[in-house]
Amino acid sequence: MTETYARTTSTWRNWAGNVTARPVRTVSPASVDELAEVLRGAGEDGLKVKPAGTGHSFTATAATDGVLIRPDLLTGIRDIDRSAMTVTVEAGTPLKRLNAVLAREGLSLTNMGDIMEQTVAGATSTGTHGTGRDSASVSAQIRGLELVTADGTVLRCSPDENPDVFAAARIGLGALGVISAITFAVEPVFLLTAREEPMSFDRVTADFDQLVAENEHFEFYWFPHTGNCNTKRNNRSAGPVAPPGRIRGWIDDELLSNGVFQVACSVGRAVPRTVPAIARISSRALSARTYTDIPYKVFTSPRRVRFVEMEYALPRESAVEALREVRAMVEHSPLRVGFPVEVRTAPADDIALSTASGRESAYIAVHMYRGAPYQAYFTAVERIMTGYEGRPHWGKIHTRDAGYLAGAYPRFGEFTAVRDRLDPDRLFANDYLRRVLGD
Repeated sequence: MTETYARTTSTWRNWAGNVTARPVRTVSPASVDELAEVLRGAGEDGLKVKPAGTGHSFTATAATDGVLIRPDLLTGIRDIDRSAMTVTVEAGTPLKRLNAVLAREGLSLTNMGDIMEQTVAGATSTGTHGTGRDSASVSAQIRGLELVTADGTVLRCSPDENPDVFAAARIGLGALGVISAITFAVEPVFLLTAREEPMSFDRVTADFDQLVAENEHFEFYWFPHTGNCNTKRNNRSAGPVAPPGRIRGWIDDELLSNGVFQVACSVGRAVPRTVPAIARISSRALSARTYTDIPYKVFTSPRRVRFVEMEYALPRESAVEALREVRAMVEHSPLRVGFPVEVRTAPADDIALSTASGRESAYIAVHMYRGAPYQAYFTAVERIMTGYEGRPHWGKIHTRDAGYLAGAYPRFGEFTAVRDRLDPDRLFANDYLRRVLGD
């Protein structure tokens, strides 16, 4: 192993702190050739390999006791093709850097999630998504990718080149190889007008289908122990740009959503009986506001309060009924839930292991403050979600295994067949993949 990318190792932890790993060595290859050398060397040494981005997954999908690959040196924009309207980016590039570069070039992704700290490979490999009536996840915007397989082969994949691998690797869980570059579809930069508005639980659930149909991007948060929600509607706008005022933006996005919320979560963790009262206050703290800006400044928000999360994708027509069950469960239990429940939507897509594969979907995400007991809450919610043929987000806490998932995903066998061909010796295996994909 050359000194250009070798690095001694220490304990690796994910962002939430609920997953740790002690790899034998950690490496940061600076090129595709060096990455291929790392994989061949690990195979010769009998070591497993996992790539890890910024650790924003709550599962152990990136954990390994073998070789941990950090993509710190595989960053940057390879190419912007204005005729094809694509951008090709190195796998370790953070989404926030990609968004900033595209904005300077007058371009944008069509849709994105609500944070942008992840690397592009980490975000797409686990199925990161936002909310959209017509536009789907970040992975659904991939037009090509470069994958280094277990034997060091560099595969270029697209609908026309290695299409079977392309169908699987856009959400590949790190099970097929190590992504070294991704080509995304882009479009000329546009403006979004965001309308944030408090709304009652009864109203938002009664009008859910209408709100989804009337808005390009609709989502809402329900505050457990209350009948209150906060809604957000994002729609394309002719402008002009009208971002939140500096003081108002700081109050809403930093002071209330991060600073005060951090204190509230700490108090709720220490004294659980205070959680319902805190929830009632928190749910009334944010008032209605409207602002207009370029996409990534509207879609994304800072998330400084650390938490753990579980999220399930359901058939969209089941979302309201399932959410009402979650509310009833919380109301009739001793649980104290200090984090709001998030609801988003996505159109059907054609990716083998996408949570929206082949069906219009709604997402219900539950969270608990880091360090607070979450198992009883998540177990109860998961029982409800699986009753509606729910598909767990690959990067968020769940207990499903390959037996369940093979029934939830019609194309599950297609994915595992590609895995068997590309990684027959399971160089990229770990405990999480053995559970969710089988061995």
